[in-house]
Amino acid sequence: MRHIAAVTIVTAVLLFTQTSASVQGGENKIPQMVDMTPAIEEPSELHALSAVLMDGDSGRVLYEKDGKTPLANASTTKVLTCIVALESSPGDDYVQVSQNAASQPEVRLGLQKGEQYYLEDLLYSLMLKSHNDTAVAIAEHCGGTVEGFARMLNRKAKQIGCKDTYFITPNGLDAQDENGKHHTTAEDLALIMRYAIKNKTFLHISQTRDYTFSEITGKRTFSVHNANALLDMMDGVLAGKTGYTSQAGYCYVCAWEEEGKTFVVSLLGCGWPNHKTYKWSDTKKLLSYGAYNYDYETYWQEPHTSKILVTDGVENMQNIGEKVYLRGKCSVTSEDREKEILLKKGEAVTCKTEIPQKVSAPVLKGEKLGRIAYYLDGKLIASYPVYAERSVEKISFKWYTEKVFHDFFH
Repeated sequence: MRHIAAVTIVTAVLLFTQTSASVQGGENKIPQMVDMTPAIEEPSELHALSAVLMDGDSGRVLYEKDGKTPLANASTTKVLTCIVALESSPGDDYVQVSQNAASQPEVRLGLQKGEQYYLEDLLYSLMLKSHNDTAVAIAEHCGGTVEGFARMLNRKAKQIGCKDTYFITPNGLDAQDENGKHHTTAEDLALIMRYAIKNKTFLHISQTRDYTFSEITGKRTFSVHNANALLDMMDGVLAGKTGYTSQAGYCYVCAWEEEGKTFVVSLLGCGWPNHKTYKWSDTKKLLSYGAYNYDYETYWQEPHTSKILVTDGVENMQNIGEKVYLRGKCSVTSEDREKEILLKKGEAVTCKTEIPQKVSAPVLKGEKLGRIAYYLDGKLIASYPVYAERSVEKISFKWYTEKVFHDFFH
């Protein structure tokens, strides 16, 4: 009873203090109760050697465990293989199977040399069951050769923003050449998935549970079931891809959406045989952490732009010798004011007015003077230009001459 009474008294004091502060400050603020709910702490003791939780909207890394460490990534490579194929060739293209494709190791669909398939059908085989022969057939069709397609993969990875990704095979089988080993990082892999889920066809393929298709002549028919078990564990799964090789261990990348928030999880080296389920527990930990701790908030703050001294500036003959000032103008739309960012409890966006204290004349109306910048954890997240609200001429002999001439004749 004493404990309960003490808590009640403390709560009352907090409310009184908050209310008093609001009144003294001259602001009509509604007192806010302190959120005493314990936040889910950052995931600890993850099985994965490398892991990243990313905001699918902004690409901001919300949590990482050695997220920039290059590692083998097995069949998670096929996410990029799929998106590059979708962007480079129509789904109704005929894909002819080569001996090289037909001879790929397990896991395989069982393609035979000379057979033809629709490209889109093979993409279901690629993403749902991770078939290695299918990946090579797709690569040879889209890139001419496996090597040509690998160049397409690496070029696309750079365009997406990957910093340390080098792919040699379209299926993710361990490989090495004169430029290094087949690898990526957890952060790069998350960026690849973040990019891929913007493609509606990719999403449709990734969310399909079962798919049946035939070789073009209809002689052989195949049925594939989606191996992404997270689809049956959680609602809101947008896409996912598993992978395993002896070098990479178990790997996984997925995208998940809840209440308008999109998260991407990538795991590399998440256990080896007999630990196949580690990736599911790690993924759930990371998604729970993101969903509980992060919410969207608007970050716009009305900026205050100070007066800017214009050196060597002049406005009229009566003010010669006086200091000339102007103000900057920042124009934004209502959409800009309503922009949101995913923030953790306690995080805050900082607004900085980055304009010089003085500029040299002449200054033209509409000339860019600086910017209003918004930072989160020291990183720029948005900026808006500040322009001169009016023109200021430069005082000079020419200006004097023209001014005298104008006043004399007018």
